[in-house]
Amino acid sequence: MALNITPKQEEFTNAKAFLLKVSNKSNLNLYDHLSRVLTKVLDERPENVVDVFEDISKDVKRSKFTSNVDTLLDKVDKTTEVQLAESQRALFERTQEDAEHEGGEEEVETPLPNLPELMYYFEQAGIGMGREEMMRIFLALKQLVDNYPLQMCRFWGKFLGSEKNYIVAEVEYREGEEEEEEEEEEHDAEAEQETENDDEGEGEEAEEDDTPKPDFKPPPVIPKEENRTGVNKKTYFVCNEPGQPWQKLPPCTPAQLGGARQIKKFMTGRLDAPIVSYPPFPGNEANYLRCQIGRISAGTQISPLGYFQFDEEEEEEEEEGTRDTFIDNPDFEGIPVKDLVDPSLSNWVHHVQHILPQGRCTWFNPVQQQEDDFEDEEEEEDREEPDEPEPEVGPPLLTPISEDMEIENIPPWSARMSSTLVPQYAIAVIQSNLWPGAFAFGTEKRFENVYVGTGHKYSPDNYSPPPPPPVQEEFPSGPEITEAEDPTPEEEAALRAAQLEAEEAAEEMEDPEEDDEEDD
Repeated sequence: MALNITPKQEEFTNAKAFLLKVSNKSNLNLYDHLSRVLTKVLDERPENVVDVFEDISKDVKRSKFTSNVDTLLDKVDKTTEVQLAESQRALFERTQEDAEHEGGEEEVETPLPNLPELMYYFEQAGIGMGREEMMRIFLALKQLVDNYPLQMCRFWGKFLGSEKNYIVAEVEYREGEEEEEEEEEEHDAEAEQETENDDEGEGEEAEEDDTPKPDFKPPPVIPKEENRTGVNKKTYFVCNEPGQPWQKLPPCTPAQLGGARQIKKFMTGRLDAPIVSYPPFPGNEANYLRCQIGRISAGTQISPLGYFQFDEEEEEEEEEGTRDTFIDNPDFEGIPVKDLVDPSLSNWVHHVQHILPQGRCTWFNPVQQQEDDFEDEEEEEDREEPDEPEPEVGPPLLTPISEDMEIENIPPWSARMSSTLVPQYAIAVIQSNLWPGAFAFGTEKRFENVYVGTGHKYSPDNYSPPPPPPVQEEFPSGPEITEAEDPTPEEEAALRAAQLEAEEAAEEMEDPEEDDEEDD
């Protein structure tokens, strides 16, 4: 005899079955858990039970947990706050060197910047991060200085990523202390030698093969600038959070800089993340991040006029644009703040070399490299000499920012004072409109640059990826390439008959001439 089940009873049965489903992680079900929680609430009857209901639920879960390890105390899962605190705990621990230098009479010179003082100026200008984060960054820079042989260290800025952020430090190694980079270069040289050996082996095989080979040679690869020169003059370290280990970014190559100028990508916070774009970028996020740092530095690193000067003792270069070094001016007396915010902006100059369209700060002649390659070849054939390209020239160092180009009637820089109510204690704030997020502040004898942004250059138009190249056109048809049809047998027979008639006619023309000669 079938039982008549109402829809309401069926719905209740399905709901209870759903609550009885067992979890794959804890091997518990919600029905039993709620029963235990309600039992505990009715037994203890706490006040404001709705406010402590979640805590009671956690206690019930914790009481059912049994550790697999034979320990006196059960292991408690660490929260995100605890993990972050443990990662930053090393920032607040004193090293043995700090304890040894404590109380010493001699002060040890350190490249660590006085970030708390700079933080004071950044706060006046409304730039940067909060005090707590800036202090943790300051301690992270101290950790970087203690672990690496550096002669200069500076807080460069912060990149905002979709998953994590990047904190960037700009450093310079001491003379002869870049052992790691030398080892990397040795590995690269070994890899190049292996590829050359493979090419030689292929060449030997090609001698045995009589198949013609194409004589096309790709354009020469523009080499990257050496360390401590040009785009790679500075070294950069990054980390996602203060307290995490610093990671050194690789140097820039012209190909990577050219690719970075054609794309626009948001950072993810993972250095090994691939860059999926068109045109394809030759590298991962670490290379893209390093290119953006170089581009932003070349366009937004500025200083008051006269703060730096060229060294007169060094030999003067023939071209002024080739100068790449400068020194501090000991006679710099400072510039008043009201002059630093003058609309002409003639009291601020660029102190980082301009990056040429080639992807280098100093132009490299690719034709010279091609000629050197041809000289190394054994076979000397007649070849056309390539046209000599025009050298690329950029603005020299210490060029005033007043000469920067506008962006569709938008000035490249904006200047203001940090306070108009108390101008006698205000500082000058310069903002880049070309790279949003790049700022510089200046007082009479103090200045600093910082960047906080996504690493995107301003564009008056909405960004759209470049279209793929057009399909290559076919060669135009003509008689020189059109394939002729084979003649039919009738056409071949008619051709032979016409040839015979022509031969007979030629013989007849020759016979009368012979008869005339015999008569004579």
